[in-house]
Amino acid sequence: MDAFWQDLQLAARSYRQQPGFTAVAVLILALGIGANTAIYSLVDAVALRPLPVAHTSDLYRLGDNLNCCVNTGLQGDFSLFSYPLYQRLRDHIPELSPLAAFQVRPLPFSVRRAGTAAAARPMIGEFVSGNYFDTFGVPMAAGRGLADSDDAPGAAPVAVLSYRAWRDHHAKDPSVVGAAFTVNATPVTVVGVTAPEFFGETLRPDPPDLWVALGAEPTIRGASSLIARPGQHWLYAIGRLTPGASPAVVEQKASALLREFLATVPDLSPANIADLPKQRIVVAEAGTGVSALRSRYAEPLRVLAIVSALVLFIACANLAHLLLARAQPFPFAMRAALGASRGRLIQQMMAGGLLLAVAGGTAGVLVAYACTRTILATVFRGADVVPIDVTPSTAGLMFAAAVSLVTGVIFTALPAWIMSKTNPMDILRGSGRSTADRAALPRQGLVVLQVAVSLVLLVGAGLLTESLRRLERQDFGFQIDGRYVVKIDPSLAGYSPERLGELYDKLHTALPQVPGVVSASMSQYSPMEGLNWSGPISAEGRTPPADRTESASFVRIGPKYFETIGTRLVRGRTIDERDRPGTTLVAVINQTLARQFFPNVDPIGRHLGRGDASRAMDLEIVGVVEDAKYTRADQPAWPTFFIPLLQFVPAGDVSTQMRSMFVRAIELHVAGSPASLDADVRRAIARVDPNLTVTAILSMEEQVGRNFNQQRLVARLTALYGQLALLLAAIGLYGITAHHVSRRIGEIGVRMALGADRGRVLRMVLRSALVQCGAGVAIGLPIALFASRGLATQLYGVTPRDPVVIGAAVAVLLVATIVAALIPARRAAAVDPIRALRAE
Repeated sequence: MDAFWQDLQLAARSYRQQPGFTAVAVLILALGIGANTAIYSLVDAVALRPLPVAHTSDLYRLGDNLNCCVNTGLQGDFSLFSYPLYQRLRDHIPELSPLAAFQVRPLPFSVRRAGTAAAARPMIGEFVSGNYFDTFGVPMAAGRGLADSDDAPGAAPVAVLSYRAWRDHHAKDPSVVGAAFTVNATPVTVVGVTAPEFFGETLRPDPPDLWVALGAEPTIRGASSLIARPGQHWLYAIGRLTPGASPAVVEQKASALLREFLATVPDLSPANIADLPKQRIVVAEAGTGVSALRSRYAEPLRVLAIVSALVLFIACANLAHLLLARAQPFPFAMRAALGASRGRLIQQMMAGGLLLAVAGGTAGVLVAYACTRTILATVFRGADVVPIDVTPSTAGLMFAAAVSLVTGVIFTALPAWIMSKTNPMDILRGSGRSTADRAALPRQGLVVLQVAVSLVLLVGAGLLTESLRRLERQDFGFQIDGRYVVKIDPSLAGYSPERLGELYDKLHTALPQVPGVVSASMSQYSPMEGLNWSGPISAEGRTPPADRTESASFVRIGPKYFETIGTRLVRGRTIDERDRPGTTLVAVINQTLARQFFPNVDPIGRHLGRGDASRAMDLEIVGVVEDAKYTRADQPAWPTFFIPLLQFVPAGDVSTQMRSMFVRAIELHVAGSPASLDADVRRAIARVDPNLTVTAILSMEEQVGRNFNQQRLVARLTALYGQLALLLAAIGLYGITAHHVSRRIGEIGVRMALGADRGRVLRMVLRSALVQCGAGVAIGLPIALFASRGLATQLYGVTPRDPVVIGAAVAVLLVATIVAALIPARRAAAVDPIRALRAE
């Protein structure tokens, strides 16, 4: 141990004497280790870290897929449940007890503390069962959690506040517990505050600010209530597996109960009845909660983990090359001649490498911290609250330490092995050239590998960047420039369906008067918002296929909707002021629906309906608009029809009809960029009704951009890591070329003395660098072509073997090689042959 300590001190003195080399080496390591630690920290936070609750290994979920937000009909593998179905499962599966239910998608609530002058503020709320907090074992910072009795019919509405909302909005006022609040015009009592670390059962942007007992759902949502609807599935369920119970047994019981329940649901179609035996419930581990964000980023994180590992490899190869170039054979030979064993000499080099690795790892943690903040800003773009702590976790620090130690071994192993093979007597006799030549081939090999790996990363980065560019710049079927979306919800202000007509008329009158607003309209949901309402439809004169149910998306819209968002009318007319309750039921369809349901005929004047063939004559088609994307930017537009805001369509569930009439978005077409648009719009809406809360105002560009957080994260980080790899490869090329020139000064002097001009010397040095680059490209190109196939699912509008992207990557590498080799090449061309020969 004393010997190793002495070796560390010797290495430290050596590095202090060469501050430039030390700084470059630490910087290279910091970038390589920091990049890997940042990705690991993100993987740990998003995919591995369990919920901050007790005994997460006991948590199991009924269902293993992701759905949103209210589902009618059959699902195959059920993950969403109606409240009556949840009750059946809760009461008849003792092996999974307690079993909690919670809303799939939290809602914006209007919340105000009763008896105060404070204005109502929008807060994110989630309906949960009374046993929710007991099931998860969530500790309370104040008060109590919800109880089973809070779900009982007629129970007083109660809620639990998040610690963040308690701290930020109420300054941790203890009187909040037990205080009355108005939630969507309904009196609700806050009975507790959660522990600071609890963000809910799902890792998501803007987690809930309060959890409301399911017993209060009918009172708060009124006509939009779902709790009594057996065919409306809108709840997830997680429970605790009792000791000795088997998930397989629970799965069998739950699937049998599901099929029994579905058989009692009214209005099932013959096709649905035939499919009942295929319905089942999968039981899945839920220690990490519902993995919406986790599932979405699983594939991108795997790609980034591979990319960061390749960058670390290049960093190690670069440092190994630098150490080889730095290694001085004479001191090594002198120590060996004085009696030092090969093992001790190798230990000295390894000690120096580990010292560099520790310094690089320490700096890498700081790099990782900064990178993680940037990564999270991309993942949670548009979120006011990010439920992930960016402080390096214990697991992240241990990962950084492990990577640092392994890295230290990797980048010192090759130099130590080469030096150990050196004959010290040859060096002491002055035969140093042979030693230098022995190390030249490994150094060149390392540079070739760096070039090959850099090409792989550059091709991947180019493909992902081009895919993102095409995603963002595609024709969405609506205009982005000058368009804004205002998020509202009349149900938050206590509106009933009967009062909506008057409200919408006032908004249609007030909003176009806002300075800068060219036109305004409203809709059930807006393009690329992340929502989709759909259901089975039938069309006049069309025989539906026997083996499947045809469906389409639908959107309720107001007058001037298409003109406002910039979707082009193809034929017929749009929905306007004449389409009100009591008039002919009409619909406008998109081109995809027209092609699918009305091939080879003009759809204007024909009919369609929601439901089976008996409803095919309900809606008269009055117009066709161009296709526009509303949910998936990487897929073609879905068949969609548009209906007036308040026309009641006599089909389907009445509750669904009522809920669809509440607009969630106001669309604005604005001229220029009015500085006071946000304030002016809020004032205009407040004049219509001061209780109508605006939950958000954002540009259509921002709304569309939030859909590409995943692609943007992968493309930008891969591009960043590709640039880092290119920089490291260029450093390696520069280093090997400069070292090569310094070792050939005498030879160059002889060549120039015999008549070689400067241009020839310059070309000779550049040719050597380009040969190494060419060898790297020859190795890396097949690997890049093979590896790019793994990115196929991440690409849009570009093939994995796009020749332009691959050609650009090769061109960038060639330019970087020329730039890196040009400085030592110019130095070689400027050699004075007389001085070089004298020195030789």
